Amino acid sequence: MLKVLKHPLLTHKLTLLRRRETTTKDFRETLEEISGLMAYEITRDLPLREITIETPLEKCKTYELAMDVVLVPVLRAGLGMVDGISNLIPTARVGHIGMYRDHVTLKPMTYYSKFPDNLANAIVMVLDPMLATGGSSTAALQVVKDHGAKTIKLVCVVGAPEGVDRIMKDHPDVQIYLAEIDEKLNDHGYIVPGLGDAGDRIFGTK
Repeated sequence: MLKVLKHPLLTHKLTLLRRRETTTKDFRETLEEISGLMAYEITRDLPLREITIETPLEKCKTYELAMDVVLVPVLRAGLGMVDGISNLIPTARVGHIGMYRDHVTLKPMTYYSKFPDNLANAIVMVLDPMLATGGSSTAALQVVKDHGAKTIKLVCVVGAPEGVDRIMKDHPDVQIYLAEIDEKLNDHGYIVPGLGDAGDRIFGTK
């Protein structure tokens, strides 16, 4: 399932993110804000359980989250999305996946992974600002599945049709959330119009 989120604030902030002249500081802060805005829609279907609490006046029946949430940023750009979502869900645990592309096979290789012990019973959100070819994302999704995750959401800011198609083919059970779906990939595999290299723009590297 693909869901492209539409909201005037998301559109405005995504424009700021795309601009070439946006500084590292502003890019990082805007990405965090976008992630927080996306979190409202991403969490819309989280399950609840009924509980009874005591207010200052009396007992009342109400609801709380029935499942844990685990955020899994794909290093390194995915780190820029963690705070925006965890500010809304401060009880969320955080795992990490580090990947690089093998220069010979061009396949994504996992060099680091560490997860909380509750993946099987949690809603797992894999975070990466950009869904380009889908190679790294599909590999990251397989890693969390191999560690027991069953309910998974892939959360990206912008995506290319090629990447979306790849995820829907490889992982039809995973929900995909985007703030925008862009036109295409260029000859170098970059999303256009895109954001540039999100990792470099977040951390001020080249």
